Amino acid sequence: MPATTLELTIGALSERTGVTVSALRFYEAEGLIASTRTAGGQRRFHREMLRRVSFIRVAQTVGLSLEEVRTALASLPEGRTPDEKDWATLSASWRPRLDQQIAMMERLRDRLERCIGCGCLSLKVCAMFNPEDVAALRGPGARFVIDEPAKRS
Repeated sequence: MPATTLELTIGALSERTGVTVSALRFYEAEGLIASTRTAGGQRRFHREMLRRVSFIRVAQTVGLSLEEVRTALASLPEGRTPDEKDWATLSASWRPRLDQQIAMMERLRDRLERCIGCGCLSLKVCAMFNPEDVAALRGPGARFVIDEPAKRS
């Protein structure tokens, strides 16, 4: 395909982005990307959809939901594809969330060999790591991973 081709088939878009054809159809049905149709009814995607699909994939990779992606894309004027300035603005707004996710992953990595505060003490099994089931007071789930470590004075 020549570099100057402005429209891509769904197969070409899939090949270039690494996103399956079925996922591209889903993104289109969800209004995240758009295509036109040929006289024969075949989808054609404007070349800018390469960047838009890549944006969607990166956003999903960092943990954003499709609803968050939709909101981000809807914030752009006239539904255009994010440019460099848009990307800087959107990615900056995601930074606090990413920092939280990174911190949680680091806590998980650092605690893999220890108790994660899963709440098993309700079964009176974990007295060594969670005496008197104090983790239950912090809420459900793996509290020793989810919670920030206690600050030392």
